[in-house]
Amino acid sequence: MPTERLSMRRIRELLRLKYESGLSSRVISASLGISKGSVGDYLRRAQAAGLGWPLPEAISDTALERRLFPGQPAATAVDRSPEPDWAHVDRELRRPAVTRALLWQEYRTEHPGGYGYSWFCEHYEAWKQRVSPTMRQRHAAGEKVFVDYAGDTIDVIDPITGEAQAMKLFVGALGASSYVYAEARPSEGLADWIGCHVGMFASFGGATAITVCDNLKAAVTNPDRYDPGINRTYQDMARHYGTTILAARPYRARDKAKVEVSVQIAQRWVLARLRNHRFFSLVELNQAIGELVADLNGRIMRAYGMSRAELFASVDAPALRPLPAEPYAFAVWKRCRVAPDYHVEASGNWYSVPYRLIRELVDVRIADRTVEAFYKGERVASHAKSPGRRNHTTLADHMPSAHRRHAFWTPARITAAAEKIGPSTAALTMAIMAARPHPEQGFRTCMGILALQKPYGAVRLEAACRRGNTIQARSVGSIRSILKTGLDRAFTDAEPEPKPLRHANIRGRSYFH
Repeated sequence: MPTERLSMRRIRELLRLKYESGLSSRVISASLGISKGSVGDYLRRAQAAGLGWPLPEAISDTALERRLFPGQPAATAVDRSPEPDWAHVDRELRRPAVTRALLWQEYRTEHPGGYGYSWFCEHYEAWKQRVSPTMRQRHAAGEKVFVDYAGDTIDVIDPITGEAQAMKLFVGALGASSYVYAEARPSEGLADWIGCHVGMFASFGGATAITVCDNLKAAVTNPDRYDPGINRTYQDMARHYGTTILAARPYRARDKAKVEVSVQIAQRWVLARLRNHRFFSLVELNQAIGELVADLNGRIMRAYGMSRAELFASVDAPALRPLPAEPYAFAVWKRCRVAPDYHVEASGNWYSVPYRLIRELVDVRIADRTVEAFYKGERVASHAKSPGRRNHTTLADHMPSAHRRHAFWTPARITAAAEKIGPSTAALTMAIMAARPHPEQGFRTCMGILALQKPYGAVRLEAACRRGNTIQARSVGSIRSILKTGLDRAFTDAEPEPKPLRHANIRGRSYFH
């Protein structure tokens, strides 16, 4: 018997390549992906059966198999060979490294007079089509989870205002067991999208090798058919759990047929049953959803004779990747160019990075409690997140004195640039730098004020700074507001303030210009 059992279609191709094309056994083995020994064995069987090429038109696959393997007759109308348990076969095929050939061999070991391999494969495919016309993708255990949002929503009512807010239903379905996870969220935004995945993997007790998602904005930044761009935070979450994000092709529903069916089931089993209920909190809603999903997973699927929960426990759960020690902490990525004061802006505050990165692009990761900066993949700064706004967080290691003496922008240079506009502008910039723990922290504000000269002119800017000194304004926004509202005009013709001395003392340091 050949070491590699082929389907009748491939055996027909083997005979055609030999007798019609005249190819050698070596070329045929390379073309069909089998060994030369198997090619020779099939040719000897065909010769012993009196078969040549072309084969008789009326010969069926069953008859051909009977001719080639006379000791293993195929099924006939009176054959009483036991039929395999196709649901068991389908479950076993979802396990890692289990093949049809292996299951057929086990079947023939148990039933020596059973059906042939071709009959086995053909009838298994026919059974799959009867079970579900869309069930054509084979999913290995623990390999894939399909995720998407349901189209329908369910309301949560504010108990104080009575306002109803529509909640989105997130659905995840495992490929092998069809085990369903569902959770309601206020939106389809990035934070809720990531939170759903964290909850889903925690519910599974492990992570899949691949996560298949739709092309929603929170997941895919560039929905290209061949090279989709995945959101940086979504990739970060996937790396944390050891999974890989695979975006379905646009307008290809069959790429995620598993979750499409699961979404439909969830809408009928969950949302339809809750349509007449009123919920006053998201926690209350998710508790009701969890109970219904547990019932759904506990239902017996007629095609398999088992529930989704039983399939999950026996097939998917053992193959899932272990969860990391801590769940993923949501964070947003932002690309920034380091300012001359060697700080980057994140959530309305400024955080220092090493001074050598001035004017370089860095990636900033903003989490709930920390702000981290990365340069070319290497973390170069880490800060505790500032609770307020417009605060500066500076590490001494990021600002050596040598850099402060020789940096391109210095307090003296900024003051000199301001004096070209007028004494009030110079006085304001010195006051801004003197009010900061380090003069460099005021560089950004001073440069923003100096930049207002271009749209408004030096005369108006000088008048606005004169008013700013009067009311002790210390921000770009305040000076811009004075200019926009025209409050500077009352100071345009006023007596000029005395020109400040050319010696400035800022935080105990002297600057001459």
